[in-house]
Amino acid sequence: MSTVSPPWSYTLHLSRDPRSSGIARSTLRSVLTAYELGELAPTAELLASELLTNAHLHTGGPYALHIRPTGSGQLRVGVWDKGSTIPSGLSAGFAYGAMPHGASEGGRGLALVRAYADAWGASLLGGPEGASGGKVLWAECGRGGPMQPSEGRS
Repeated sequence: MSTVSPPWSYTLHLSRDPRSSGIARSTLRSVLTAYELGELAPTAELLASELLTNAHLHTGGPYALHIRPTGSGQLRVGVWDKGSTIPSGLSAGFAYGAMPHGASEGGRGLALVRAYADAWGASLLGGPEGASGGKVLWAECGRGGPMQPSEGRS
């Protein structure tokens, strides 16, 4: 007798707290283990951590982590926040290899997302009567061995 796995997705709403990223990574690991996708954990945690840190540092409200499979062995990690600006590091036309100046204390997070994700992107969400519903930054990773930088696909 064959079994059919129903589609799944999880959303974790997080408060604006510096500990939220760690709580999200722990939850992500647990979900991936439950669905026998534990080998994706190192890359998925890196992607989630960088996107969550971006939301924490650059927006003033709560944020949420959303995870779901997108295909055979692929996983999409998305982070919603109330901001209405797409960071230049994930916008179309951004130079793939661009990194901040060596002395910069920040700015490497989205470069890591671009390097380690199989695909990435961002979407602005509409709200009632044209109000901003925030944005979602997302990245995908899949099976295929240990965490290694991608070839710059987007």
